[in-house]
Amino acid sequence: MNRPVTEKHLKLSRRDFIIGSAAIAGGGLALGMNVPFAYAEGTPAGATQVNLWVAIKPDDTCVIRVARSEMGQGTLTGLAQLVAEELECDWAKVTTQGVTPGENLASKRAWGEMGTGGSRGIRTSQDYVRKGGAAARMMLVQAAATQLNVPVGELTVSKGVIAHGASQRSLRYGEVAAAAGKLTPPDTKDIKLKDPKTWTIAGRALKRLDTADKLDGSKIFAIDLKLPGMLCAAIKDCPVFGGKLKSYDESKVLGMPGVKKVVKVKDTGVAVVADTWWRAKKALDALPIVWDEGENATKSSATIAEMMKEGLTATATNGERQNGDALKAIAEAPKKLEATYSTPFLAHAPLEMMNCTVKLSADRADAWVPTQNLEASLAALSESSGVPLANCEIHRHDLGGGFGRRGGTQDYVHQAAEIAKSFPDTPIKMIWTREEDQAHDFYRPISQCKLSAGLDNDGKLVGLHVRVSGQSINAIANPNAIVNGKDMRQLQGYYDTPGDAQLGYDVPNLLIEYAMRNSHVPVGPWRGVNTNQNAVYMECFMEELARAAGKDSLEFRRALMKEHPKHLAVLEAVAEKAGWGTPLPAGVHRGLAQFMGYGSYSAAVAEVSVSPQGKLKVHRMVLGVNSGHAVNPGQIEAQVQGSVAFGLTATLYGEMPVEKGRMTSLNFDSYEIMRLAEMPKVETVIVPTYDFWGGIGEPTICVVAPSVMNAIYAATGKPVRSLPLKNVKLV
Repeated sequence: MNRPVTEKHLKLSRRDFIIGSAAIAGGGLALGMNVPFAYAEGTPAGATQVNLWVAIKPDDTCVIRVARSEMGQGTLTGLAQLVAEELECDWAKVTTQGVTPGENLASKRAWGEMGTGGSRGIRTSQDYVRKGGAAARMMLVQAAATQLNVPVGELTVSKGVIAHGASQRSLRYGEVAAAAGKLTPPDTKDIKLKDPKTWTIAGRALKRLDTADKLDGSKIFAIDLKLPGMLCAAIKDCPVFGGKLKSYDESKVLGMPGVKKVVKVKDTGVAVVADTWWRAKKALDALPIVWDEGENATKSSATIAEMMKEGLTATATNGERQNGDALKAIAEAPKKLEATYSTPFLAHAPLEMMNCTVKLSADRADAWVPTQNLEASLAALSESSGVPLANCEIHRHDLGGGFGRRGGTQDYVHQAAEIAKSFPDTPIKMIWTREEDQAHDFYRPISQCKLSAGLDNDGKLVGLHVRVSGQSINAIANPNAIVNGKDMRQLQGYYDTPGDAQLGYDVPNLLIEYAMRNSHVPVGPWRGVNTNQNAVYMECFMEELARAAGKDSLEFRRALMKEHPKHLAVLEAVAEKAGWGTPLPAGVHRGLAQFMGYGSYSAAVAEVSVSPQGKLKVHRMVLGVNSGHAVNPGQIEAQVQGSVAFGLTATLYGEMPVEKGRMTSLNFDSYEIMRLAEMPKVETVIVPTYDFWGGIGEPTICVVAPSVMNAIYAATGKPVRSLPLKNVKLV
């Protein structure tokens, strides 16, 4: 049980809390925080908490506490492996428990920031969670040394058993946990972590810890939640972004079975609350609603595309990245090439629609919500309910898909809290329909890109000009990140500096620009965000340049990658695995791509065929990734396979058209998902260099589309410059 938190424990405004959370998210957790490994609240039942990260039961079960969200990507297991590796426990006796944001806040954010996105779940917390495991081990060994009355240096540890060889005595972790928990934690500066090349628990393809209850159906996702006295809510928001709710006639539905109330939700939405969700939905469907759609009702995919097109030629005074004189080099080159590409809005479409259950009382607010950012959910609950942060709590659930949708944007938490205000002391579970989920997403940004280049007489690239015109995520999510009207986030993968999303080519004369063109459609992170679009633009144009130069696709890239050995190593590993240059069955053709994002290097080779009727078949994909360290190679392989399914779905079918200001693909009949029969054979090459920490959940998605598009070019002799492929005539 959590100890009640009062204002004397926490004097922090919602604004300060949000700002502090953002600061940690951007800069990483400082290990010099208050009580970094001190005793914390929320000790698992029957266990003794040794420090923040580890609690141990008498039977030696090690409960590893996790501050990140699990949404199918395997972060929970990976973090547990890192802690267990340093803890030297028995992996067969490891289980996990989630930390709540209320606990974190009451402990002065001792667990650090709790966001899970940008493929940061492991890479930005690996250091302090490993030190947490090592600290717990040191405390357990010290407690054993005291009990055995021997020097610490004479003890060894293996699978949770502390042994003294000279006397042939031993103690189990469960026997010394209580004593260890009373010791002063070691200074983190004195903790030496293991060399990853010596790992025995981390670095192995161990089975995930979050699978069994999913398979037997016992896992309770937030959408499944049942609480005593709970009522259910269905909601509709104005179908046109920027529009408002004008009126509704609640008298038409209040007499329907189970209906309790019709609630206006801010200025844009209306909800029906009933004893079951289906009754709430049926009543909402029958509710006469009049919307004030506003001026955005005139917007369409065509008008938005024209706005993007205008950005490609608009006057620009400064480049976001520039070296040499690209425009001059291109103008003077004996051979020139120019191409314009486009990518559409995409929805997240997680299997579990947006939902949130809220219970409000006079001085307490609780929410049960699937979220990628527990602290953001806590802040949203406090803001909408008016209850101080110290008296709010978010109860964790694994997510039925996130992909960026359930991160910083907490619109569904705000809505649920607004509805719950009409029902004090009553849990209100709000669930969006699939149509609502598709109609009110924060979509992957739409963009267009114009590239021009010059080749010399030997086919060498002498100048490259890139102009991206598109919508900015930061314009909504983080306006302070836009400096002088420029948003570098939209150029992920084109950065000059190494570390996160560096361009893997050296061009003597290079100019990269971004023209911000924001539509009325809200946008947000989408499992890879801008690296996906930017990889299409760069890698497809590189393919066109290679063919214009009369060079092999791999050799043309190699010549530009001499100063980028990590990019090149992954590309070559994939090419070797795929058998680049070796014969293929008749009608099958290869395409390749490489790119960097989220701290990792990725490459792919696709093998496709295109029938005389223009039907595409993706037969095989070989993908490579260097994330520096490989905490769970099996999970890396699974993530790569998932990224192919996710990326191919977008490549083949993904788009969210706009008509009369609203989104039109509102269910899976029109927003198509790739079928099992369309899934190619996927092979994964892991190329760890053990010298940095990169992400895994998002990086390889970006090379899926361009490798397939380049293979189509090889098959048909025609470049593909727009997505999705369902709209492209291939022959």
